Amino acid sequence: MAIEDSAQEVQTKGFFGHPGGLSTLFFTEMWERFSYYGMRALLVLYMTATAAQGGMGLDTRTATAIYGFYTAAVYFLPLIGGWIADRFIGAKRATLIGGIIITLGHFSLAIPGNFFFFLGLGLVATGTGLLKSNISAMVGDLYEEGDERRDAGFSIFYMGINLGAFLAPFVCGTLATYNYHWGFAAAGVGMIFGLIQYVLGGKRLEGVGEPPAKDDLETTDITPAYLVQLAVLVIVCIGVILLYMFSFASGTTIAEKAGETLSYAIPPVMIIGGLIGVLLTGMQDKLNGDEWKRVGIIVLLFLFAALFWMGFEQSGSSFNLFARDLTDRVVSGWEFPAEWFQSVNALMIVALAPLFSVMWVKWGKSQPNDVMKFSLGLLFLGLGFVVMAYASGLTGAGKVSPMWLVLVYFLHTCGELFLSPVGLSSMTKLAPGKMVGLMLGVWFLASSLGSFAAGVVAGEFEAKQDTLVGLFWNVAIVTFVGAALALLLSFAVGGFLKSKQKNEEVPIEPA
Repeated sequence: MAIEDSAQEVQTKGFFGHPGGLSTLFFTEMWERFSYYGMRALLVLYMTATAAQGGMGLDTRTATAIYGFYTAAVYFLPLIGGWIADRFIGAKRATLIGGIIITLGHFSLAIPGNFFFFLGLGLVATGTGLLKSNISAMVGDLYEEGDERRDAGFSIFYMGINLGAFLAPFVCGTLATYNYHWGFAAAGVGMIFGLIQYVLGGKRLEGVGEPPAKDDLETTDITPAYLVQLAVLVIVCIGVILLYMFSFASGTTIAEKAGETLSYAIPPVMIIGGLIGVLLTGMQDKLNGDEWKRVGIIVLLFLFAALFWMGFEQSGSSFNLFARDLTDRVVSGWEFPAEWFQSVNALMIVALAPLFSVMWVKWGKSQPNDVMKFSLGLLFLGLGFVVMAYASGLTGAGKVSPMWLVLVYFLHTCGELFLSPVGLSSMTKLAPGKMVGLMLGVWFLASSLGSFAAGVVAGEFEAKQDTLVGLFWNVAIVTFVGAALALLLSFAVGGFLKSKQKNEEVPIEPA
């Protein structure tokens, strides 16, 4: 009994009124995001820099396509990592293994050569697949059902993510001005710090993220009909996407068209297939009607989140190129690195996340439901693209003030805080008990789809006034339409969520 009481005490206090384990996860994720965002700040700039500048010399369309595929993989693989943790090794062990693989990936990027470059991207994506959804699942596990600190805890956790993201571009970006591979190596060192912190703080995570007991996995056998159903659905998705992409693919020969078609079709096919796989897993686990309604809301949030990340992920691609090519970065005769703009969003998150955390706690049960929060997030995102379109219209007279990008990042940061930490919290609250890690994988699957689309959109970037104005206005319009749809749907979904909150012990609305 004394041991149980001690474990309970560890889980209920110790980090600003939150469970002590939150500090371990906070700093582990901080260093992991330091490594990721440090590398991400360099990626497109490294690929588009000439060989004389120490880069790969790729054109913008190719570089942003690689960037889109890579970031899509980073957020697709947590779906598989969450499933592995839920079914076999547990979130705690998956997070450690993922961190080790990420470290190897960053040091591979630090070695010159195309082979090591693509090997490094693959390792970082694979390691992130094991770490990303599972560390978030453990944050949710720190809180009992009905604990009103949950959303505030996720906001604090999210602040840790962005603290690492704020520091990384300064460190890695500054080193990259001397040698890009030094910047990649610095990202690897940051991940080593994260692993050390995670191992040393493991005692605070006692009873969290453990492997599942066999009795908790009451699934039916995988039948031939189940496999046929999965295969047919995936083939249909492949066929539809291939036909669509082929009709728009450019090239002078059938072979060139087919190659471009496959390069654009494979990521969304994998993402859609993954989502179908999640739904079929729910069938295997015999979810009841109420659980299926929760899964339905998760899918709804998935769609709006994918749209959000399509716009937000322009930060590492088209916005990064805008900062390098069209923004006046000279201060007192010295030109600061374009990578430093990647810290602006993170700095604003660190400053604003505590305010949002307090706001959710103060509002309590009277706050908007999750879908309405997503609508607000999309609204702020669209406003940011309106500013980008206006700033692009000023580039005909020369480079523009850096304050335009700062304003855009402020608007996008507000949108992010309405959507991202709320979405993480929603997954842990809505997911059926057997599928928490898997549903967090679905959340990151939305980022995967959005990141892939972001790479395609950024491929249209040209440092020309008319092109950029049209590009950013089109993104703004699409985002505003999504915000309007989310607002309309929030009323119907909100009724279901309120009824669940009233009739069940588990509150569905953020506390």
